[in-house]
Amino acid sequence: MNEPIPVTRVTDRGTAKLMPDVDRERAWLLTVDGAPQSYVDLDEPTHLEFEYARRLGHVLDVLADPGRPLDVLHLGGGALTLPRYLAATRPGSRQDVVEADRGLLELVAEHLPLPEGAGVALHAADARAWLETAPADCADVLVADVFGGSRVPAHLTSVPYAREAARVLRDRGVYLANLPDAAPFAFLRSQLATLGTVFEELVLIAEPGVLRGRRFGNAVLAAAHRPLDTAALVRLTAADAFPARVEHGPALREFIGGARPVRDEDAVPSPEPPDGAFGIG
Repeated sequence: MNEPIPVTRVTDRGTAKLMPDVDRERAWLLTVDGAPQSYVDLDEPTHLEFEYARRLGHVLDVLADPGRPLDVLHLGGGALTLPRYLAATRPGSRQDVVEADRGLLELVAEHLPLPEGAGVALHAADARAWLETAPADCADVLVADVFGGSRVPAHLTSVPYAREAARVLRDRGVYLANLPDAAPFAFLRSQLATLGTVFEELVLIAEPGVLRGRRFGNAVLAAAHRPLDTAALVRLTAADAFPARVEHGPALREFIGGARPVRDEDAVPSPEPPDGAFGIG
């Protein structure tokens, strides 16, 4: 059988590369401009390689009864790692994926096709523009994992954006975001303050070394109008191969401190990762 070979393509927003994993027969790493974006195992869609993806997966596992289908909106497509995960763990889910890079969507559809009947619709559009035209109360979960290069775009960080996210979610809906930062956490604190203007409940999941300011890294933010099962999240994240801390309640309010919600006119992208933070050879 022929060995899989890397695929490189210039897409609408950069240079995408699909690289086969030598240790897993049908697994692939997607990078864009050298930055790792997604990891997919076509034979085992429940395998989540990246730490932040595992943490998003933990939240998705506990926010409804096991196996119950959900209506999910994904902002940011990558290689469709989480849509594949949900199609496998919650069959019958209806999922929409919004990705600004049409060329990237076409590359992934060509080389890493979704399984038949996955229930995933792909949309080539700007995340916020698509969100603003989406019907109210249409989603159980909104997953925001949007990066321009290695940075979250500024127009997806403000209070008006957060209000649109809350509008499309149902009463018991959950907003999830993958947010990169490092001490002193100006961006992360501002995002918590921003989401806190529209959601009553906030939960932050991150690797202890990141929270102690030792390195740049990803944090997962969950926001909802209802309490989330933090006890279950603590158990899952503590038992993970990459243990994480779950912050909520008074400790999280203390972490946010005096951070102010972000207005559209003041919005900035997430910080540029330091050299080597997420790079790959």
